[in-house]
Amino acid sequence: MLTRYNAWADRLIFDAVAKLPEGEATKPRPSLFKNIVHTLNHNYVIDRIFQAHLQGKEHGFTARNTEATPPLQELRQAQEAIDGWYVEWSDRITEAALDEKVSFAFVGGGQGAMTRGEMLLHVVNHTTYHRGFVADLFFQIPARPPTTDLPVFLRDVPQGLD
Repeated sequence: MLTRYNAWADRLIFDAVAKLPEGEATKPRPSLFKNIVHTLNHNYVIDRIFQAHLQGKEHGFTARNTEATPPLQELRQAQEAIDGWYVEWSDRITEAALDEKVSFAFVGGGQGAMTRGEMLLHVVNHTTYHRGFVADLFFQIPARPPTTDLPVFLRDVPQGLD
């Protein structure tokens, strides 16, 4: 449910960003990640980093964001692909595997260890947190961001019909 919620909320955000007036999505704003697209790119990078941790692979990132930000449509396609990966992964993972601890190196330095379940929860929670940043940036335009709350997903999207 959490990975499907995350994919749904990402779709709503990308739909809304695509409808903004020309230039608003990349306009510099007072925010940690420069603009809306750069904020969404940060989410994507973290999703990829934790995908690699879950797979026991190297991710190749040296920071939690990239200097260059891809165009919105390209980023959207990449985000849809990683969201799809998380949905498929979560459909296959067993309860026992969710409880396995995985060791990894933090991008900023130092070692970490989390269960696969904790990693999954982090990915969803992290993305939700930064979609909040994007919502704030919408209000700076001013524009109304979509409502991406979990209760709205549970109300609006039929569950268990896969």
